[in-house]
Amino acid sequence: MLIWLVKLEHEFQVFNLFRYITFRTGGAMFTAAFIVFLFGPRMIDSLRLRQGRGQPIRADGPQTHFMKAGTPTMGGLMMLVAIIVSSLLWADLSSVYVVVTLLVTLGFGAIGFYDDYLKVTKQTDKGFSGKLRLAIEFLIAGLAVVAMMWAARANAGPANPAFAFSLALPFFKDTMLNLGYFFVIFGAFVVVGAGNAVNLTDGLDGLAIVPVMIAAGSFAAIAYLAGNAVFADYLQINFVPGTGELTVILGSVIGAGLGFLWFNAPPAAIFMGDTGSLSLGGLIGTVAVATKHEIVMAIVGGLFVTEALSVILQVGVFKATGKRLFLMAPIHHHYEKKGWTESQVVVRFWIISVMLAILGLATLKMR
Repeated sequence: MLIWLVKLEHEFQVFNLFRYITFRTGGAMFTAAFIVFLFGPRMIDSLRLRQGRGQPIRADGPQTHFMKAGTPTMGGLMMLVAIIVSSLLWADLSSVYVVVTLLVTLGFGAIGFYDDYLKVTKQTDKGFSGKLRLAIEFLIAGLAVVAMMWAARANAGPANPAFAFSLALPFFKDTMLNLGYFFVIFGAFVVVGAGNAVNLTDGLDGLAIVPVMIAAGSFAAIAYLAGNAVFADYLQINFVPGTGELTVILGSVIGAGLGFLWFNAPPAAIFMGDTGSLSLGGLIGTVAVATKHEIVMAIVGGLFVTEALSVILQVGVFKATGKRLFLMAPIHHHYEKKGWTESQVVVRFWIISVMLAILGLATLKMR
């Protein structure tokens, strides 16, 4: 919205700053953080009053978690508000990628909010039907991927008609795997998988939000580079016009995440809930598809992938053998059961996230 101030640059030279994505990204980051810091305490008090007993604690979870009983959830609401407002202020809304990403974020956030609402009102750790939830998520993600494919096809033009349907392979320059219309299913799987993987990671104070910010920072760099013809050509990555604006949204994610971490740091005053984890994961997954860095997403978000795989393996092995592969899934609970303190698990997982982000960004040059 504020980008229109560029038109006044002839009268006031300072407004030329709004032309630059880097400036607007910084503005979005500080705006989002300010919103969370300003309204966070009031929202926490309101949610605590409305929710009563707060988020239900798993009966089979680590004993230390029962000390958190009564902590309100749905903290993702404060981040959603901050991200949407700051993005509307600072991003260029003429970009299809910006609009699609914000709609996916809102859609996944609404699903997570309803799931949190059911858990709080019924005082159970089970939300609404998993199959129905996944069906709605795939519908939203599928429509988003179709819209982004249309935008990519229009930007690529007749010179490269297969670009919108293709999967880029890291470590190989100019190598694209044409998936045809199957790309819609693949792209939707990336978005839904990212949302649910972050959701599974959100189990300890501060565990999910810092890796989310690390992933957001990594993809902010990727979106900026992929959306710039000069940098994309130099790095020999795919140039995707319009994706540079996603940097602004990711900047707002970092700002909102920093504000939320202030209240979510141990002992947490509020939990993110499905409202935050689903929406943030879906947002990052959408950016990965938009920038043609879906495989890099699996590297940068390797922690999220590991958490999701631990649940899949736990269920699969238990159904096949009747025995548990891990003491408890997701895997962060396994290490708690082994005797690690919550802070040890959280900080060590943060370290792993940083290392994976560096590895993922390294793929930009290793071609």
